[in-house]
Amino acid sequence: MEIERVNESTVKFFITYNDIENRGFDRDEIWYNRERGEELFFEMMNEASDREEFELDGPLWVQVHALEKGLEVIVTRGEMNEGNVKLEIPVDKEKYDDPVDDNIVDMLDHQFNQKDKKKRSSKPEKMSIVLSFDDFEDIISLSHRFEESVQNQLYHFEGVYFLYVTLGAEYTEEEQDNIISRMLEYGDESDTTIYRIAEYGTEIIANDALAVIQENFAPMT
Repeated sequence: MEIERVNESTVKFFITYNDIENRGFDRDEIWYNRERGEELFFEMMNEASDREEFELDGPLWVQVHALEKGLEVIVTRGEMNEGNVKLEIPVDKEKYDDPVDDNIVDMLDHQFNQKDKKKRSSKPEKMSIVLSFDDFEDIISLSHRFEESVQNQLYHFEGVYFLYVTLGAEYTEEEQDNIISRMLEYGDESDTTIYRIAEYGTEIIANDALAVIQENFAPMT
């Protein structure tokens, strides 16, 4: 995927259809399957955020163009000033013959609005994270130092172990952050989506993976 930082508030990136398929997505489903479309575009945007240090929170203007060999996505971050949104659009709209895909724009706007609502809400919600481990011994060590009850499944994909963890709403946001921080002492947060891992990887332990590992493997010395 090619990423270009246009200016302080705008990032543009291009992804080919081959790259889309290599990431585990079907070329057609990203347009007709809302959930899969969201997964792909936020995977792309998270990558752009990591590489260009471009924060994606807040009001956004999103333009998606379906080109012959792939998709071009332009994201501009707006500035809030006394309740008003200021957007400086650096793109020449006359450059493109095809209109913006309103369905994708609506999808992204909805997703970011949901994120903002969650930030403003004091009620804890479920939180999921994918952790990656290069060495199975790190997972064994984690299993013997972790006592909280959380949903977790273990997968293996492309030579890496992945632990998919879901924290229930019974934990406060502070408790959720604390649990994740402790887990990150043994593994890394992964950008690979659970959908791709589940579809193309191997499921090793479907339920309570950490408890199963703790029961069957002695603590690492």
